[in-house]
Amino acid sequence: MAQAWKCSGPRWAADGPALAWAGGRRSALTWGKRVAFGVADGGVRTCVGARGNACPVRAVVPGRSTGARCEDCARLDRAHSVAADTIADDPRPYHVYLAWFGPGMTKVGITAEERGSARLLEQGAVCFTWLGAGPLMAARRTEELLRAALGVPDRIPYADKRAVRSGLPGTEAERAAEVVELHARAVALGGWPESLRAEPCRPVDHTGAFGLAGLPAAVGQVAELVAGGAVGGRLVAAAGPDLHLETGGGVVVLDTRLMTGWELIPVDPVDTGELSVPVREFRRETAVQDGLF
Repeated sequence: MAQAWKCSGPRWAADGPALAWAGGRRSALTWGKRVAFGVADGGVRTCVGARGNACPVRAVVPGRSTGARCEDCARLDRAHSVAADTIADDPRPYHVYLAWFGPGMTKVGITAEERGSARLLEQGAVCFTWLGAGPLMAARRTEELLRAALGVPDRIPYADKRAVRSGLPGTEAERAAEVVELHARAVALGGWPESLRAEPCRPVDHTGAFGLAGLPAAVGQVAELVAGGAVGGRLVAAAGPDLHLETGGGVVVLDTRLMTGWELIPVDPVDTGELSVPVREFRRETAVQDGLF
């Protein structure tokens, strides 16, 4: 029987994306690389635990869950989380940022300054700029101020991000335009915490890092993994947790968070030209003509 591996999820670093595996090994992801794996026959997807601890009951979790945690472990994982706004005493400095994912899709957020741009890569931000830096609570208050005053959200659904990746504006200046305009409006606002240090607008573009130039439109996305199923394709782009794989039926998006909790086995890439897991096809919008002329 082939050795089974447990995926710990996607990782982004300065040298590009990778998949992390239980035990510490990483598999670098490069454009053109064949990605192929199967799910062990008869296997089930089990909870990945929380905060470095295994799930005490090895609970079975749904195949379509991107979190891969049971209710108890999910609650524990968020019990001491900046994202869940459950801590206020983190002494590290934080960045406030504006991130752009496509036309009309800009969000405001915060990330620990020591993480650099890793958080933006993990979210699949096509373009971003820093707004300021300071203590956690000052950064959080600024985030709330900008959400209310500028009308920008703190979350963009992944489905919306995927829908526009193959049709983004062609130049860095065009992709940065909304971020530049919102940055100018943000710094003109009053009420910023005194402890937050404002930063100039210096847009960073991730189109090259993600491999989005000339990206073909995806025909669908993997809905879930299933026991005995297989995934295979040539990697043409990656953004956040998403891999864009060229398959025999066109480009399909795989959210690598769906891989966690499963026991995965090697398969011959030649045998995985067609996916044997559920795929949700993307709808193609067609114009309805209301008259002959």
